[in-house]
Parts: sequence; C-alpha cells; structure tokens
Amino acid sequence: MMLSETKITRAIIERFSRKLLDHTEVDTAIVGGGPAGLVAAYYLAKAGHKVAIFERKLSIGGGMWGGGMMFNEIVVQQEGKEILDAFDVHTEEYEPGYFTADAVEAVTTIGSQALKAGAKVFNCMTVEDVIIREGRVIGLVITWSPVEMTGLHVDPLSITARHVIDATGHATEVLRVIERKADIKLFTETGKLMGERSMWSDKAERLTIDNTKAICPGVYVAGMSANAAFGGPRMGPIFGGMLLSGKKVAELILSGDRP
Repeated sequence: MMLSETKITRAIIERFSRKLLDHTEVDTAIVGGGPAGLVAAYYLAKAGHKVAIFERKLSIGGGMWGGGMMFNEIVVQQEGKEILDAFDVHTEEYEPGYFTADAVEAVTTIGSQALKAGAKVFNCMTVEDVIIREGRVIGLVITWSPVEMTGLHVDPLSITARHVIDATGHATEVLRVIERKADIKLFTETGKLMGERSMWSDKAERLTIDNTKAICPGVYVAGMSANAAFGGPRMGPIFGGMLLSGKKVAELILSGDRP
C-alpha cells in the first residue's frame, strides 16, 4: 500500500476535530496537566465523568518531570506512596517515611492510565478567560498557547463544564483571570488570592491537601494552586501532597460537593 500524505493529514484533522467537538461540553475541565491534575482526571474518568485536561505546554507532567533541579527522581511520603502503588509505579524506601520514584516513570504511567480511563488531554492550549453565569463559573475560554505567546489577535473558542479544577500550580492561572475580570469573591480569608509563601516541605504537604477544595462557585483548586490560593508555602520536590490532592478533589466532585 502506498501512503498518502493528504490522507494522513485528513486523519489527524478529522480525528482531532471529533475529539474536541466531543469535549465542548464536559463534566469536569481540568486546567493544568501536572501530577494533581492527572490524578484527578484518572479518578473522575474512571467513575464515568467526561474529563478534559487543558495543558498550555506541549507535554503533561508539570514539574514532576524534572524531580529536583533536573535530577529526575521524586520523593513521596507513606501516604503518597500509596497513590503511586495504586498506579503500579515502582518506589524504593530511602529512609523510614521517605520513598523515591523515577520521575519519568511516574509521569508516563499516571498520564497513560488517566487517558486509558477516558480522560482527554488538549495540550498547547491556554485558558485565557472564563464563562460566568449568575455568579458561577460554567466554562472556559481557550486558545492555542502559541497564539498567546506571539500576541496574535485571534479570537478564542469556549467550552462549558459543570466543574473546573485549577491545577496550574504556582501560577493559579484560572483564579487570576477570575480575580482580574469577574465580580466574584474567592473563598479565602481575604476574598482574593493570598499567594504562596516560601518553602516549608512538612507544612506545605499537609496544607496542600487541606487547601484542596472549592475556591469559588464552580471552581476547585488542587496541587500547588491550592497552596498558592490560600497562602500556604511551597513544598519543593516532594510530590505526595500533589498526588493526594488530585485524589481528594476528584472525591469532592464525585461526592456531589457543589460550591
């Protein structure tokens, strides 16, 4: 059989278009394909939710790829190890209470299982705005990341979602749009983003999970976005809290929690 370049092109356009069209209305839209977002996507999709992940970069995995300072090993505590065990990611005990895992294995395995569960990833896409009706976020306004990076004047498209998860990490990209453009108070002490504090691994790991919750009507925060929103410290290259945060936010949505 002779391969046709135009058939290859048509296959890509038709299949991608079908995937995007099928996800213009979703149960949960996750912004940010890092560890918290991927774990949340897995548990939600496994439970039957239609889930779309919008990742501004070419690759998913967030900061987990590089481990600590590009040493591609990560550390998790006992509770985080249990999440990696559930995904069949190999871990090795370093000292009591400290476990290491290969960062690349962790990202690729969790990402693969999230997609096999039914979640879809739309990479190279940026969320530049939100859709709000009657004081509740009901959707996202999306564009290609290269369009944003080059400053081209190209109008975006939009999708609707019953739930939105800001899992964009330190940047809290969705919340910054809401704070800047919407007349909505966040569920923080100040009603605004409180910003992340300097590194404190022990405290940050606990607060990452505690702060994983609704942040405003229709929107949840997970992973480092949770600490950045509620004023918690960063945790550095320990990822147990991120993994547990992803599972927690999925459980909140599946339980019917509706801010």
